[in-house]
Amino acid sequence: MKLDTVHHIAIIGHDYDKTKDFYVDKLGFELLDEHHRPEKKDILFNVRKGNLTLEIFIKPDAPKRPVLPNPEHTGLRHLAFRVVDVEAVLADFDQLGIPHTELRYDDFDGKKMAFFFDPDGLPLEIHE
Repeated sequence: MKLDTVHHIAIIGHDYDKTKDFYVDKLGFELLDEHHRPEKKDILFNVRKGNLTLEIFIKPDAPKRPVLPNPEHTGLRHLAFRVVDVEAVLADFDQLGIPHTELRYDDFDGKKMAFFFDPDGLPLEIHE
């Protein structure tokens, strides 16, 4: 078996407007397509930034993550985005009203990093 690269990452959200605003309008992902699927009681849209594609399902009845915002659950711990300047991105987050943790330094490479959360509390990271 030979795996090549990540094709996409799937995320489930509860609120269409808040989730689309967060990923498209605030984080700058390009909307690729959108599918309203009444038979599955969801909306699916794909977004891309660079070579990263997110497949986002809006399922208002999906169970919520337990004990937010704690990333220490089995499964995806967080999704990390490489940025040039963490402090500049945190300033942008403040302007956009995106909550985030304080600036931190990675224990292993010493580079700047911080966590932030999507509208459903999914832990996300920025890292230099």
